[in-house]
Amino acid sequence: MRFLLSVEGIGPVKIRNLLSAFHSIDNIFEADLSTLSNVEGIGTFLSKKLSEAIRHFPSSFSKFEKEFAALQSLKIKAISFFDEAYPNLLKKIYDPPMILYIKGDFLEKDNFPIAIVGTRQPTTYGKIQAEKFSFALASQGITIASGLARGVDSIAHQAALKANGRTIAVLGCGLNIVYPPENKKLYEEIPNNGLLISEFSLGTKPDAQNFPSRNRIISGLSLGCVVVESGIQGGALQTAAFALDQGREVFAIPGNLGIKQAEGTNALIQKGEAKLVCNPEDVLVELELKLKPVIGKSIPKPHIDLNLFEQKILTVLENKEMQIDNIATQTGLSTSDCLVNLLTLEFKGLVKQIPGKVFVII
Repeated sequence: MRFLLSVEGIGPVKIRNLLSAFHSIDNIFEADLSTLSNVEGIGTFLSKKLSEAIRHFPSSFSKFEKEFAALQSLKIKAISFFDEAYPNLLKKIYDPPMILYIKGDFLEKDNFPIAIVGTRQPTTYGKIQAEKFSFALASQGITIASGLARGVDSIAHQAALKANGRTIAVLGCGLNIVYPPENKKLYEEIPNNGLLISEFSLGTKPDAQNFPSRNRIISGLSLGCVVVESGIQGGALQTAAFALDQGREVFAIPGNLGIKQAEGTNALIQKGEAKLVCNPEDVLVELELKLKPVIGKSIPKPHIDLNLFEQKILTVLENKEMQIDNIATQTGLSTSDCLVNLLTLEFKGLVKQIPGKVFVII
């Protein structure tokens, strides 16, 4: 896999196409020029480059042997998209990395992380919230994912470790490079209680163009993403955008008006791209079903007062989807009365409406 990625013009999408056509690396190596060129996205030009690279593979093999030896000496593993150890959620995104370099060991609970991201220059309020959310979630046995950057990311990792929890740090450089350098101690601690992850080979510098790729991995391996503080152009907003594209939940902690570190999070809430959260329990309640394998119990919901009509509607709905006319028939209420009470139940966060005037209990 590493060899295929080293061929200029061959990336993850083309590798997936090749494997789909040939089913194994060995079959790709044995394919003739004509067969290679017929694979989607390969064509004549790339098939010639690939054939040439395969022909010279024995002479370049020593380079990969040296890399393998370096990985072993640093206790870093390289896992491919097709390995069982590859994160399940990350496999489901549009462009998952073909190879991940990891330091540390995946545990079952690491398949259900929550990302906490934010600005490199948080306010005191932001620091408090980052620590509060990370510590509380990690205390529930949830793995915290972030990017090992200055500010919110570092606080999130530290708080998770402080709670005796696990954390995943995704780097925008090779795993043999500590960046930022002041996080050396954190870098050394994390593999004992979590993982360091990168899609970049050893020696890759933390160049600016690497961080968008890193951000898509942070969101891609997480069930949801909590944005603590971010400017309007912050990298945390980029991570949130990736999360939305990947079909993951996005949460934002509201900030004070007029503070630049709050502009991004408030904009996410204003545009309806993130759910406003005031405490860690809001995240737990929202992701309760997805977190069941980790927390193993129901999240206690706050007591909510209901009137007689609201109780009747909830009894009828139980745990199934129901169209408004059927709700009216089974409750004995008029359609208009049902709609009024269903709207109130929506505001209370107990039901939601889906297309076709169909309602379901959350």
